[in-house]
Amino acid sequence: MKILIIGAGKMGSFFCDVLSMKHDIAIYDTDPKRLLFTFNCRRFNNLEEIDEFAPDLVINAATVKYTIDAFNKVLPHLPEKCILSDIASVKTGLPEFYANCGHPFVSTHPMFGPTFASLSNLSNENAIIIAESDHLGKVFFKDLYNELHLHIEEYTFSQHDETIAYSLSIPFASTLVFAGCMKHQDAPGTTFKRHLMIANGLMSEDDYLLSEILFNPHTSGQLEKIQVKLSQLQVIVENHDSEAMKHYLEEVRNNLK
Repeated sequence: MKILIIGAGKMGSFFCDVLSMKHDIAIYDTDPKRLLFTFNCRRFNNLEEIDEFAPDLVINAATVKYTIDAFNKVLPHLPEKCILSDIASVKTGLPEFYANCGHPFVSTHPMFGPTFASLSNLSNENAIIIAESDHLGKVFFKDLYNELHLHIEEYTFSQHDETIAYSLSIPFASTLVFAGCMKHQDAPGTTFKRHLMIANGLMSEDDYLLSEILFNPHTSGQLEKIQVKLSQLQVIVENHDSEAMKHYLEEVRNNLK
């Protein structure tokens, strides 16, 4: 296949690497400097080059803030049957865009990122494929994610947003609270250092991405659960209630099973 990747960032370069051995790959980026570190592919920074390439599939790996804008820029340069795809962790606005774009589409969410995941070993990582996607697009990404040994789930756009509210909003919010209480430690313990590593990784992410994930309509309910559990813990600690603490810890351990 001829595959155009939009965006030569970490994820765009990753998809270029894993696909370039089997497909004809081109990467388009508005910043020519970002194309310097891409290999085994054509490098485009001019939209007219896309016309001549005539891709069968577009993988939009632009920053989530610019996902739809990036699609709109390349749309006039794509063949009619070209499949559009995104890997965005935030799907806001995408169902509406796809409904009116005039192209078949496939939307997926690789549930790993270059900040924490080992891109050379993804056997413990997951991916979501959106159920409303075009059949051929789903087959392509199922094959790709299976080759990467990812665990695959198929969710609707709505189910995806609910899942992300739980799987990302809770750890993001918890990490922000930890970092918000941060003060320098001369002799930090192992647990503290691990939390600190996660916090530093999270804060290296794009501010817009963090905001959009937390602005998910389902996030508020998850934050309420955090507040409830934190309030319970505070009462137990203030009262030095050993029996209540035992039950609290048992409940937490059961949740982790």
